[in-house]
Amino acid sequence: MGVVQIVTAVIAFAYTALAIWLFVRAGLGMLALVRLGAPDLTRKGDRGTRVKTMLRESLGHTRMLQWHWVGAAHWAVFFGFFLLFPALAQSYFEVLNPHWSLPVVGHWSLWLLGSEILTVLTGLAILGLFLVRIFRQPRAHQVPPQGTASDAGQRRSSSRFEGSRQWMAFYIEATIFTIVLSHMTIRTIKVALGDIGHEWTSPVSSLFAGVWSGASEDALLTAITLVALLDILVSWTFFLMLALHPSMGIGWHRVTAFFNIYFKRNAGGAVSLGAAKPMLVKGEPADFETADPETDPFGVSVITDFSWKGLLDFSTCTECGRCQSQCPAWNTGKPLSPKKLITDLRDHLYEQAPYLKAAALAKERGGDTMEIEPISIIGSVIDPDVLWSCTTCGACVEQCPVDIEHVDHILDLRRNMVMMESDFPEEAQTMLRNLENKGNPWGENPAHRLKWAEPLDFEVPIAEAGGDFEYLYWVGCAGAYDPKAQKTSRAVATLLHDAGVKYAVLGEAETCTGDSARRIGHEFMYQMLAEQNVETLNGVGAVKIVATCPHCLNTVGNEYKDLGGNYEVVHHTELLGDLVQAGKITPVEQHEGKLTYHDPCYLGRHNRIFTPPRELLGTFSEITEMPRNEERSFCCGAGGARMWLEEPIGKRVNRERADEAVATGANTVAVGCPFCSTMLRDGVADAGREDVEVIDIAQLLARSREVKAEKAGTAAPE
Repeated sequence: MGVVQIVTAVIAFAYTALAIWLFVRAGLGMLALVRLGAPDLTRKGDRGTRVKTMLRESLGHTRMLQWHWVGAAHWAVFFGFFLLFPALAQSYFEVLNPHWSLPVVGHWSLWLLGSEILTVLTGLAILGLFLVRIFRQPRAHQVPPQGTASDAGQRRSSSRFEGSRQWMAFYIEATIFTIVLSHMTIRTIKVALGDIGHEWTSPVSSLFAGVWSGASEDALLTAITLVALLDILVSWTFFLMLALHPSMGIGWHRVTAFFNIYFKRNAGGAVSLGAAKPMLVKGEPADFETADPETDPFGVSVITDFSWKGLLDFSTCTECGRCQSQCPAWNTGKPLSPKKLITDLRDHLYEQAPYLKAAALAKERGGDTMEIEPISIIGSVIDPDVLWSCTTCGACVEQCPVDIEHVDHILDLRRNMVMMESDFPEEAQTMLRNLENKGNPWGENPAHRLKWAEPLDFEVPIAEAGGDFEYLYWVGCAGAYDPKAQKTSRAVATLLHDAGVKYAVLGEAETCTGDSARRIGHEFMYQMLAEQNVETLNGVGAVKIVATCPHCLNTVGNEYKDLGGNYEVVHHTELLGDLVQAGKITPVEQHEGKLTYHDPCYLGRHNRIFTPPRELLGTFSEITEMPRNEERSFCCGAGGARMWLEEPIGKRVNRERADEAVATGANTVAVGCPFCSTMLRDGVADAGREDVEVIDIAQLLARSREVKAEKAGTAAPE
């Protein structure tokens, strides 16, 4: 060993030891902090399934590849990052002796070729991601303010990177690119020295090896040692930076994402949508008969009220902004950014970390409990307008590559505001009072539940215990009381009647599913309504249920299971589509004019029902898709109980979606949800386009049959 090798070896090994010590200490500190979160016993079990899900999502990049080539580039960087470890190990040999390589595989042709290809792909991929970030900088994509801003502010840019800490991303991209360059530099030198005998094993390095033709052998050997030292220093500086910045999610996610995916709500891999996460007390779904709000927090008020999974979520966020780019609130000038919500909570968590750990340590030692003044999240960390802007559409959860559960955290914060503080928008009070007193958000007389059926020329059967029916038709509050939605109810009833389907309705025995109560944060009221409905449904022996409202479908089908209600719930477009395919509903007249279809959030993203409505529409019309459709469909603005709230901040969400629908040139907007129908109808009217009709698919199907029948009647001989 020469002097250069001795000095570089001392520096390399000393720096490595320091970085590893600090990184491990920071990692253990993060683990200790996450464990301070509230218990969540629902994440246990299904270990084999969870491991498979984690491997599929991480190795297969199934979440990232939703963004096509950006996802592919990240996949290359992901695998390239793990390649850096054996390459880094080789650098330790090279600082000791520039001729040395990895034992066994160091001169193996397949290893040389494979590592070269992946190194080059990693370099090209990180360069591509760097350029994406450069061209999507917020200052280059500024937007005018929309509407009146809250104290929390509004978006200033359409870039998904607005609000992200850019220096961290640029630092990591520069780090990876520097490491790639160092590896390729060493490889080109070794090709020039003849240490790599076959050029085909290093095709790219061989192209550039000629640049060293004028250098002496000693100079090249010294260069290998120095570049190897650079590789080691740059690599471990990355881990040192993580140790110094525990809130650096874009770096830490390389460790925490595996655990965050493993512990996701649905072990099988489904995103955390559909059923809302139950409110937890002592780690288990709340039982309001035994839960005591004096000792058991309802919802989340302070940071340690979040479960340990919530704290892990906050620590895993990469600030990529995919959630933000899809959020209907953020896109219409509201103060909510799902990304900023998570990063604000993360920053607050790590600001409080020293005090939380000290208090936990004092308690563990059994001495005097260290008193720390809890900081209420609402108002001091998160503006209430942020929470009330959420439509629970699930676009953020759908897009998150590391399975952060934004909607669950928003619901937990709402629960505390509503049930513990009675702090919610004034107009919600009327809705909640109507649910409590009348069993429907409109406050209509429960005895009028069947008035929608009065214009029909046949009797709608009422479900009874032991009754002869295959499907229980869940009409829903909108279908029973809203004049426009009543037309859909009549259309569905008529189509089922004509097709010979044995069905029945609950009539006056039906009450609100509790969807709006639950999503505004009133878990107690939801449970009261849900338990009443489960008792009624089980009493009449309902097994199969058809619903016209996706919110009802989601609640009855996904959430009543926790209360003993296990039903097969289908959307009316699914059942009607099956009947059309079976020839039980005919004839079908082709729809005239251009038609577009709006995916309801609670039908599409939350329940993955994308194809059946389109197939049904396709039997009598061609569909012109809106730019944002299926998984990336834009919300109508009614979800999350926002149907009952005013929208004073920014552009109205329904107007944004209506503008998109109108821009397709369609004169008909087909929907499959009464809430969407109301919101889009108002949005189209606000746009001054009364010539554009917003109508449920069932009504279109019924109308097409009527038109066909009228034509047949006109053509018949007198």
